[in-house]
Amino acid sequence: MNTLNSRSSTPRRRGGVRWWVILLFGLYAAWYWFSNQQEAAFTGRAQLIDSSVQEEAALGLQAYREILSQSRVLTQGQAPAQVKQIAERLVAVGPRVEATLAAARNAKPSIAWDAYDWQVSLIQSEQANAFCLPGGKIAVYTGILPIAGNDSALAAIMGHEIAHALLRHSAERMAQNKLVNLGSMAAGVAISDMDTQQQKAVMAVMGAGAQYGVLLPFSRDHESEADEVGLMLAAAACYDPREAIGLWERMGQASAGQAPPEFMSTHPSGSTRIAHLERLMPQALEIRAAFCGK
Repeated sequence: MNTLNSRSSTPRRRGGVRWWVILLFGLYAAWYWFSNQQEAAFTGRAQLIDSSVQEEAALGLQAYREILSQSRVLTQGQAPAQVKQIAERLVAVGPRVEATLAAARNAKPSIAWDAYDWQVSLIQSEQANAFCLPGGKIAVYTGILPIAGNDSALAAIMGHEIAHALLRHSAERMAQNKLVNLGSMAAGVAISDMDTQQQKAVMAVMGAGAQYGVLLPFSRDHESEADEVGLMLAAAACYDPREAIGLWERMGQASAGQAPPEFMSTHPSGSTRIAHLERLMPQALEIRAAFCGK
């Protein structure tokens, strides 16, 4: 009897990993990944998305209304008219650009253009920023106008933001974050037999791995993809795509010393962006010639 009691009171050995939890998560992640794959518009890249365009648009509209309610929106004068005209020209050429790029890779256009209800607002702010929310809700901050300097550079900025919405990058990031969060939960269960300090160390390493090995590289890839598609939209809308180079040179000067190292950033460095745009420039000029006859 005493022997049984002594055995039952012996502390459970800690430090093991529940590998079956890791295995189950791996199987689920593989199923989730392959069952939610689709081809990205414009580029044909495989992307992970598990929501509809309509669901995204509803979230985008809600966020847009909230932002505008807290902002000073400019409606009169040359600048709002300039921003509106650029947006209209970029959106107007979108379907034809998609069809042109799809044909080049022997694919069919895939964007549900009817799901986008385009709206553009100019917001009074010192921020050098612009965005386009899912569903086609565009905002440009006045702080970026002096850096753009001209219509063609501003078209490159707005084309980039519109491209994010058309490429459904927000939905892709949500799906990626879902997998990362589920992975963190699975890891927490798998190492729950470890002591507290070991758990903290393992989770810290996993968190850093997810951030620098998955989320940030994906974000930089999204930025590069939006640069590419945005440049083609601007060129097809008869803006000069070469102005995008000067734009990013000025953006680099405006943020000199403030940008983090590229591997820690959601965006490529200015030099990486410029090099990428320079490689794309011959194609952009060809599209401009085809669409504009110049």
